[in-house]
Amino acid sequence: MDWLVNILTNLTSGTYIAHLVIAYALVISLGVRLGKIKFGGIALGVTFVLFVGILVGHICSTFFGIDYKTASGDTLASTPQIIKFVMELGLILFVYCIGLQVGPSFFATFKSGGLKMNMLAVGIVALDIAVMVGLYYLFFNDGSKEAFPMMVGVLYGAVTNTPGLGAASATLTNYEFANGIPDIASGYACAYPLGVVGIILSTVALRYICRINLDEEREQLRKEVESNPHATPKHLVLKVTNTAVINKTLEELRNFLNRQFIISRIIKNGELIIPNRDTKLELNTEVHLVCTESEAQAITELIGEAVPGKTWDADTEKKNYVSRRLIVTKEAMNGKTFGQLHFSSVYGVNVTRVTRNGMDLFANRNLRLQVGDRLLVTGTEENVERLSRVVGANVKHLDHPNVGAIFFGIMLGIILGQMPIPIPGIEVPVKLGYAGGPLVVAILIGAFGYRYKIASYTTTSANLMLREVGLILFLASVGLQAGATFWQTIVSGGYNYVWAGFLITTVPILVIGTIGRLKYKINYFTLMGLIAGSNTDPPALAFANQTATGSDAPAVGYSTVYPLAMFLRILTAQLVLLFFMG
Repeated sequence: MDWLVNILTNLTSGTYIAHLVIAYALVISLGVRLGKIKFGGIALGVTFVLFVGILVGHICSTFFGIDYKTASGDTLASTPQIIKFVMELGLILFVYCIGLQVGPSFFATFKSGGLKMNMLAVGIVALDIAVMVGLYYLFFNDGSKEAFPMMVGVLYGAVTNTPGLGAASATLTNYEFANGIPDIASGYACAYPLGVVGIILSTVALRYICRINLDEEREQLRKEVESNPHATPKHLVLKVTNTAVINKTLEELRNFLNRQFIISRIIKNGELIIPNRDTKLELNTEVHLVCTESEAQAITELIGEAVPGKTWDADTEKKNYVSRRLIVTKEAMNGKTFGQLHFSSVYGVNVTRVTRNGMDLFANRNLRLQVGDRLLVTGTEENVERLSRVVGANVKHLDHPNVGAIFFGIMLGIILGQMPIPIPGIEVPVKLGYAGGPLVVAILIGAFGYRYKIASYTTTSANLMLREVGLILFLASVGLQAGATFWQTIVSGGYNYVWAGFLITTVPILVIGTIGRLKYKINYFTLMGLIAGSNTDPPALAFANQTATGSDAPAVGYSTVYPLAMFLRILTAQLVLLFFMG
């Protein structure tokens, strides 16, 4: 069994690749497994890979003399470079896939009410940095060059943002440190657990600070939905009298009027006809039509006139409701918003969820559809079938992941990330780096790629696989390298990072959350989603969804601010270090 012991405990022999692969496999498999365990109803998810990596790194350093970061003792000299490459590659894959995910909705979130919510999210990001800087100068500025980077690690643990940690780690390679690059992952690990809990506790505290009644918030949401003329369906019985529409097919009529509506029944000489797209309108026939409340009058005038004394016969529409998953495959749907399509009022169906790259999004009016989106649709079987013809629902050509396009985008992102950007007052030119460059390119491709025939679609399983693999490779690498010094960090005062991180988490949420509620009157459930999205924290969103009991308001807030918040978390990680260490 000497060969097995040699693989597990020795990096100087020709089996060091096997040793590293086993170390990564152990850390990842055990970390993912433990991450599913809930503590107080909260699971840390794949972030637990970091903690297992720290533990394995500590054990290897203490008992076997293997230091994965400095290559001291018997460790093979090239091992830190191998681990660094794996770490950076994992970060690039993760961040690029995140960019593809948020890109289609990134710029749309700045419109209308989304602008207000995004400004509040910017306030949370800025205040997080301000609290961190304040704590640094008050309690942690010991004159060493390593102190400030460690606080940046605490900041990103407090806001539960792993890509920001990666961006900060990459930026530190631009500087020389007496004892090597500081293990900011140790500060991240100290602050992360209370960061998850602190976000949830802060949202609960806001409920009592602002004296919020949950039942009143639910009633407010219900009234807002009912009062929206674009979401309210209008059923009409019209007589065709306008000669301009005579002998036009329903497809031609829709293009001619340039409005969204559905004609579900036509009555001709007392005979009931179920129309299709090729059915032509004839003079004096009656049509049963559905459109939005806001367009009812205009459509009535364009087609003819309302039939006196006749109302919609609901019995003709009574059928069993079904729920189906429809996948968007028609290029014509790319970039269109739900507000433009009026699925609920016109097609008689409800789109309750949009799944994109493994992420569930709320089907709000400003969300733009993208090829590959999976829509959870509820309605009569007939209406769902109508909608399937509109969105395409042909999955054959979407079965294979577009791997070439992914790595072409990554190549462009790396080139962009290495371009020096001079900023007045900062000696070292800013670079978007391995995290920022791919993120920006992915967002741009996701948002505008369809205009220039650039493929941005990847299958949900492919995106999730690349994203998860990238994240766990990054976390495992960071944990293995931080393990040797983690315990020393704790005993040397690292426990202070716990309470510092808790303050960084809670103070900005309480301040901005109170402003959002009292000044801007944002619904509490939407505000909970906004806070979770600003911290890019899925456990907080899950708690908000549970509190809202079926309402989509938290998902609205989360998806509105998440793209900008993720971008700012990654970019400010670099800017803060470059500014304060320049």
